[in-house]
Amino acid sequence: MRLPLIPPSELSPEQRALYNDMSEGIAANFKGFVAVREDGALMGPWNPWLHEPVFGKASWELVKALASNPSLPKNVREVAILVTGAHFKSAYELYAHVLVGELRGLSDEKIETIVAGLRPSDLTRQEAVAYDVAYALVNGAVLPQLLYKAAVEAFGAHGAAELSYLVGLYCLVSVTLNTFNTPVPVADD
Repeated sequence: MRLPLIPPSELSPEQRALYNDMSEGIAANFKGFVAVREDGALMGPWNPWLHEPVFGKASWELVKALASNPSLPKNVREVAILVTGAHFKSAYELYAHVLVGELRGLSDEKIETIVAGLRPSDLTRQEAVAYDVAYALVNGAVLPQLLYKAAVEAFGAHGAAELSYLVGLYCLVSVTLNTFNTPVPVADD
């Protein structure tokens, strides 16, 4: 890990404001994995964002926009997030969203296949569209017209845009985690 976790007692005023907002959002929207150390220090992408609060605040605002009242089904969101995390081989991202994916109804087989960088054969139609869109976007180039049309048909124009922004956000999250070599939390024995 390249950035030490910041105990709440050591936060600057600018960091404190962001910390308070992120802590509230984590408690409300990010359950099923370890995101906060026992002393209150934030883990995962939230720690690098606290170290650079100008960038962190902007990143957090996008997280909040996509987490508040999403139109995409939870399983569809997780498929797109897992495809993105797998592409970047982002350890913390995969740790967190494997657990969240399980909570949101994805089978272990689907999750394992996506994490391995492969397309599961038993995806629902909406999951398949999310997989294909996320896969195409993280692998570069313009999203093919037929795939864009499939996303609009499956999720509406707003949902297709939300899917694109979700993939973009988790590209940012994965790159942030990889830049700072953010580890998976160690279980206490």
